[in-house]
Amino acid sequence: MGDLNAYWAGKLRQNWGLEARLTRLDGEYDLNFLVEATNGQDYVLKVMRAGCDADLVDLQIKTLKHLDTEAPGLPFPDVVSDLNGTMLPEIADADGQPRLAWLLERMPGQCFARSVPKNEDLILKLGRVLGATDRVLEAFRHKGLSRADFKWDLTQAGWIVDQLGAISDPARRARLQQIALEFDAIGDQLNGLPKQAIHNDANDYNILVEGELSERRSVSGLIDLGDMCAAPRVCELAIAGAYVVLDHPKPERALAALVRGYHATNRLRPDEIDLIWPLLQMRLAVSVVNSTLMAAENPDDPYVTISQAPAWRFLADAKINGALMPARLRAACGLPVVDGAERVHTYLSSHRGHFAQMFGQDLSDAPMGSLSVENSTWPQNPFHMPLAEAARVGEEFGEGLWLGYYNEPRLIYAEPGFRKGPWKASDRRTVHLAVDVFAPAGTVLHAPLSGRVEVVENRDAHLDYGGVVILHHETPEGDAFYTLYGHLDPEVSERLKPGDPVAQGAAFARLGNASQNGGWAPHVHFQLALTTDGMQADWPGVADPDEMELWNAVCPNPAALLNLSDEKVFYRPTDKQAILQDRRDHFGGNLSLTYDDPVMLVRGWKHHLFDEWGRPYLDAYNNVPHVGHAHPRIQAVAADQLKRMNSNTRYLHPAQTAFADKILSKLPDHLEVCFFVNSGTEANELALRLARAHTGAKGIVTPDHGYHGNTNAAVAISAYKFNKPRGVGQADWVELVEVANDYRGSFRRDDPDRARRFADLVDPAIEALQAKGHDLAGFIAETFPSVGGQIIPPKGYLPAVYEKIRAAGGVCIADEVQTGLGRLGEHYFGFEHQGALPDIVVMGKPIGNGHPLGVLVTTKEIAQSFDNGIEFFSTFGGSTLSCRIGKEVLDIVDDEGLQDNARTMGVRLMEGLKQIEAEFACVGDVRGMGLFVGVDLINPDGSESGEICSYVKNRMRDHRILIGSEGPKDNILKIRPPLTIEAEDVDMILWALREVLAEVGDYSPALECDHDHHHAGCGCC
Repeated sequence: MGDLNAYWAGKLRQNWGLEARLTRLDGEYDLNFLVEATNGQDYVLKVMRAGCDADLVDLQIKTLKHLDTEAPGLPFPDVVSDLNGTMLPEIADADGQPRLAWLLERMPGQCFARSVPKNEDLILKLGRVLGATDRVLEAFRHKGLSRADFKWDLTQAGWIVDQLGAISDPARRARLQQIALEFDAIGDQLNGLPKQAIHNDANDYNILVEGELSERRSVSGLIDLGDMCAAPRVCELAIAGAYVVLDHPKPERALAALVRGYHATNRLRPDEIDLIWPLLQMRLAVSVVNSTLMAAENPDDPYVTISQAPAWRFLADAKINGALMPARLRAACGLPVVDGAERVHTYLSSHRGHFAQMFGQDLSDAPMGSLSVENSTWPQNPFHMPLAEAARVGEEFGEGLWLGYYNEPRLIYAEPGFRKGPWKASDRRTVHLAVDVFAPAGTVLHAPLSGRVEVVENRDAHLDYGGVVILHHETPEGDAFYTLYGHLDPEVSERLKPGDPVAQGAAFARLGNASQNGGWAPHVHFQLALTTDGMQADWPGVADPDEMELWNAVCPNPAALLNLSDEKVFYRPTDKQAILQDRRDHFGGNLSLTYDDPVMLVRGWKHHLFDEWGRPYLDAYNNVPHVGHAHPRIQAVAADQLKRMNSNTRYLHPAQTAFADKILSKLPDHLEVCFFVNSGTEANELALRLARAHTGAKGIVTPDHGYHGNTNAAVAISAYKFNKPRGVGQADWVELVEVANDYRGSFRRDDPDRARRFADLVDPAIEALQAKGHDLAGFIAETFPSVGGQIIPPKGYLPAVYEKIRAAGGVCIADEVQTGLGRLGEHYFGFEHQGALPDIVVMGKPIGNGHPLGVLVTTKEIAQSFDNGIEFFSTFGGSTLSCRIGKEVLDIVDDEGLQDNARTMGVRLMEGLKQIEAEFACVGDVRGMGLFVGVDLINPDGSESGEICSYVKNRMRDHRILIGSEGPKDNILKIRPPLTIEAEDVDMILWALREVLAEVGDYSPALECDHDHHHAGCGCC
């Protein structure tokens, strides 16, 4: 190999004048070398096999020159001429054989096959590149494009029929036979399309992609024109699509993105689009038949068979709705989903106001009722709708006739059948594709226009349609469309049968009651559809919010048939972008938003949240809803107290003492006095006042990168804030000590004395305060530092620190905002794990479960020192409402066993994360206790990787999981869900994290330039 590389390096120097290092690349027939030249440029040297047809190479060179001339912005390599100006010199190899050789610019990026994730934005860009390329190649001519008996020419793919006997599996052979039949059926149409030059092999190894981690991906190269031929341009799309869909989590949407991108630069006709799906399947059939034949010729090469696996997985995927694919791809291009769709729309619009009234009355003034995610709280539990609740849906709108919106995202479609994946936070269908008319059971329905019965049946499953009728209609030009009427009295299925005519205005059905109509409050689900292709088995009445481009086109607004304006019944969720702009206009710029693409959340339940379209998210981040979002007991307590009165601590109320008794029952006996305030910030500020009142001193020692709130005094003891580049800086009465981080700190886990050695760092801090003239008021720390990186200090650290602080006359303050109230599982508070006894304990946001509430508990002695005759008062902290909510939160933790759940789920999570740590080099450390967990992400050299962490956090959000990040370098994934989290949710976190970390791969930050071979972007040359 070395001799071969050296030989062709010499020929490169001789013919092109380049000094370079050569590395052999893969090639089936020819020699290919990566050329790393000392001029800072990279190339690819292609040495063709002996006897290679020069016309084949000439075709590729002339194609590249044509593309460079007509569209220099397209990502194709330049051909580099030799010193004599020749593009394709003939050079003798080491054996004296003449070989054609040519030199190409090396395109940047990695192959599409290795680029992850393959998101729809990248695939759309690929479609745009392919469309623009084919548009330029339409005018290109070359005799080498006509390739007879070329197995990769998709128009000639029928050759596989005679080879299907090589497929031994009967089911697979039958699948290929069906694909071949569908291909044969489009033969005349395909052969009637104009042919042009196409790349013909845009597979995932011939497409190059730039962009790492959070950078936007772009198509940086399209290479290897060796399979070029003349064929209809739609073959280009089908071939590229065949590789885009393989092992893609959402193959239908991926293909739609590709076609949309192509159409944007090279407009397609509907009849061409309809050929994409059968051609795509045929390309995969050709691929697996070809590889099977190759495997027979090369039985010792396992790769040949392995390479088939993704294609077979795709071809066997029964979830892919091929019958609906033409409509999906047409909709992606903004074209009518079926031929005649525009005429149907024209007909409906022109007859608006003249259709028979379905309910025998004008509905123009009928009130609208919204069941949307934003405006409704049906159901209480968005993952289960009991029949008793379904029968009452919309009762707030009264017993008279009212209308429900089309295009409205709702959470009432709660059952697992509406999910599109295995998790509660998987994609789900939420958007209503019909108009509802709610009216009393037994109300008669009249046909808006004449038609014939297409389907009539009783679908009596839980929350299904009950009695349902689908009518077939036609425009005067013969264009078909359909109307569906659901939730009827099932007697209609005994009276009507398919094929029966139904006259305009005829009374043909009546509304069922909850025992007849699937379990719902009486109403009709009235839906319009322009096709039934792909919908016959299960006509969907609700759609995925991310597929509305398709479903709004297939099932458009039926308002015209009700003689209503479209606008009256069309629901428009709050525009997230408008809210974002309003926020930018009217809020401070330093009010941060999480995620590159922020989420707008409008509903919650336990440990899940929902955006304005009803998309679910697993909340693995927010510790504030300690006992879960929208807890019914907290709702009830708050509503009950607000019906009565809401006062403050200047008046007696049993709720105040009951709350105090509950808190004190969880704390050591020496802590006896409670102060109720509005927040953890206020509680920490109060803690400073108490410490100073008790000691008469001002100085504070606190760990670095801590956070205790956002008031002036709280910021002054929060290095996380004051040490920022534009922060206020460290006050002279504050001394910082190193965080007791035994993974990355000065003393590591292999040091059995690390707890004491970390604690000893307090001594010079106290001395530094005294040297500045400050006696010690106290020590304050997050018991387990959270913003510092979810740190679990070594056992014995806090008791040793507290001993030193007390010896110097100070007070010991435990900030338990992040760790208290059972989150740690084994312990109710973090200081219990340490075996320490604080003088002051601070609790914050979780104790109110979202209600603004903070609590400070201290000793009688410290409280008495603070009682200097000046009243302490917090208007809302000790209100009756706050006290009742706070006690209810603590009661729920006990009653629902949430501390024990934190322990068991924390063990499950930590065990899974430890396995992940062993599998992925970028995971440096996993640490935590209960549901207080951190994952330390690192670069290959062990340094903190904020880049990887940011990428993982945003990609987890793409997987519908909300997590945070912390640490001085923002490289720690912070996992701290509500205590209600379940085993399924933990498993989802572990699954998604594995998926995302696999995308990270062997990423490392850009290297320093070695000035020998300049890498891209080094800026040296």
